Amino acid sequence: MAHRSEMSTTPRALITGIKGFTGRYLAQELSRAGYQVFGTTHGSEIQSQGHYAVDLCDKQALRTALQEIQPDVVAHLAAISSVMHGDVDEIYRVNIVGTRNLLESLAALDKKPRAVLVASSANIYGNSTSEVLAENEPAIPANDYAVSKLAMEHVARLWMDKLPIIVTRPFNYTGVGQTENFLLPKIINHYRRQASEIELGNLDVARDFSDVRNVAVAYARLLEKAPAGETFNICSGTAYSLRDVLQMASELAGYEIKVRVNPAFVRANDVHKLMGNGGRLQACIGDLPHIALRDTLAWMLRHEAAT
Repeated sequence: MAHRSEMSTTPRALITGIKGFTGRYLAQELSRAGYQVFGTTHGSEIQSQGHYAVDLCDKQALRTALQEIQPDVVAHLAAISSVMHGDVDEIYRVNIVGTRNLLESLAALDKKPRAVLVASSANIYGNSTSEVLAENEPAIPANDYAVSKLAMEHVARLWMDKLPIIVTRPFNYTGVGQTENFLLPKIINHYRRQASEIELGNLDVARDFSDVRNVAVAYARLLEKAPAGETFNICSGTAYSLRDVLQMASELAGYEIKVRVNPAFVRANDVHKLMGNGGRLQACIGDLPHIALRDTLAWMLRHEAAT
């Protein structure tokens, strides 16, 4: 392997979890911005050039990969990303220990990256009584996933004196390629199949939904600006209930689906409303493209379901 000084001067980006839903879009965005993009993946995924099958809990494999990649910027997206993931031990292992291993290994590089983005989650705000959530809102996580993400943020802060770390708290977002264990793809895929009915949980839960393409743009701009030590909500600033989503989807598909509320899908500790204040992000990176939720749903309806 040639040393970095002998290689191209093209800037190099590392995306952990590059084959994940968000990773694919961020890879495209960073490639367009002129980066040579590398990524880590699960060992079971098909490998391709620039992709490394690395378990973030395997310190030696991680260090070896980072020595080869020598990234200029890093986007840490690899995580157990579903609140409903059944293996609690894995949620904590990957989201906390994996993050610590990555930051420790990056700090040990001779040439440290100029920006490290760590993706947390707006789930850390829990069932806040505030109508609109800014970054200074107290964290009251209401499930293991949210607790793991808040702990990950604290781990990241331990390394902020050694690395230029940016923390992001994305609210809900969706788009083509998101799997059906997330609500909006489940709803859209039922309409695409012309299903007559769908089982859902609490229809009055309201969420701030963004388009994944905007999330990728936000991440790419933050990596370019590199506002080290800062925390940013990634959000649209508008909340929609599942009833609203069903209404839009019905209009787009041209028919109404019968909804059955399954009590098993109603979580006692569910966060009732999550809506973000994106002012701090806007002040840093400017306006994101306007993509209405209805347009995102129409885009998803036109495309094949994720496998």
